[in-house]
Amino acid sequence: MALFDPKAKTIAQLQKSTDEKNASINRYFDEIGRLYYGQYRDASADVSKDINNRCDAITTLYMDIEANKLKILFEKGMKLCTTCKKDNPLDHAFCSSCGAKFPEGSDKQVEIPTSLPVSPAVSSAPAVESVLITSEPVSSSEEKAPDSQETVPAETGYEAQDAAVRESDHQDESF
Repeated sequence: MALFDPKAKTIAQLQKSTDEKNASINRYFDEIGRLYYGQYRDASADVSKDINNRCDAITTLYMDIEANKLKILFEKGMKLCTTCKKDNPLDHAFCSSCGAKFPEGSDKQVEIPTSLPVSPAVSSAPAVESVLITSEPVSSSEEKAPDSQETVPAETGYEAQDAAVRESDHQDESF
């Protein structure tokens, strides 16, 4: 591999983004635990909205992580079979493991999940959206923070969300 391989740089950016999202998920789980304990201590406190907001943010982060994994796989010249979940080279028309046919153009785009299945037993496959992946680096599009009208850069959006959530917690807590 060349020293400045753009694919390697893109993969590294996606992996860094995934690591940051995993760290945010862990912070949200910690916050949910603190909120739940606060409700245990004060039975009159209703923190269900705060817990639900964090759960929604976690779900979004998990979807983003799955999308990053698919993009990394695509950058490596592979695609994922939606039937058996095995990796296959981009140029294959059929899965080398189960024989399922890949959709036309699957060598030029990756299908990104738009929702996570509720339960593995309930849903056989998540909803997907086709996205054209190019060799350009990851963009810094803007996303909305939960319960906010503000937009924040995607790369720092979750950190800003975490700070806003922690700030609102400090105002709500009555320990």
